[in-house]
Amino acid sequence: MSGTDSPTPYQPTERTTLTRASARGSYDRPVVHAILDEGYVCHLGFVRDGAPVVLPTLYARVGERLYVHGSTGSRPLRMAGQAEPGLPVCLTVTHVDGLVLARSAFHHSINYRSVVVHGLAHQVIDQGERAEALDALVEHVVPGRAADSRRANAKELAATAVLSIDLAEVSAKVRDGGPNDEPEDMDLPHWAGVVPVSRRRGAPVPSDGLTPGIALPEYLCAL
Repeated sequence: MSGTDSPTPYQPTERTTLTRASARGSYDRPVVHAILDEGYVCHLGFVRDGAPVVLPTLYARVGERLYVHGSTGSRPLRMAGQAEPGLPVCLTVTHVDGLVLARSAFHHSINYRSVVVHGLAHQVIDQGERAEALDALVEHVVPGRAADSRRANAKELAATAVLSIDLAEVSAKVRDGGPNDEPEDMDLPHWAGVVPVSRRRGAPVPSDGLTPGIALPEYLCAL
């Protein structure tokens, strides 16, 4: 989303230091931002009554802050509004880029790009920031859409809440390339390689009852 990428990388912490395949890790802000900006759904983890809970939800990045969408009645939103200094959370975003098929079952893998964010979630109370965050959530899914839709009314705003999480403790991890077979397996009679996986948008389907004459917006034609 918006925000200028800083050349300064994120600083590793105990929670973001990679312990396995550390060479695949990155703390570069442009790498982290690109992975976050390409996704739609994150998984938000927190602890409730001593047990872990992980929920899928929409998110958007504005500079060095993530906004997470939710209902005012949802657990993390209620807990974030009550917790001081904030609700401890772990947020993840992952893209699958390929299925890696090796000659041995052990070395099968997946090419992926992922980001893990640790931090404190806060309920956004300021009305100006909340309006900006809600616009960002719409724009993140379809750029250009926020200005081409009715803004939320008072009743809808009362039922909608937003969490904010600052990007401070962050790490990215990327796996690409082919299989890492053992030298003694190279001559085995099994196909090996990568099956690419990509996300594809289909042609827009108009809603039932769409007023005749409303053309497909240019921002959808560009998808």
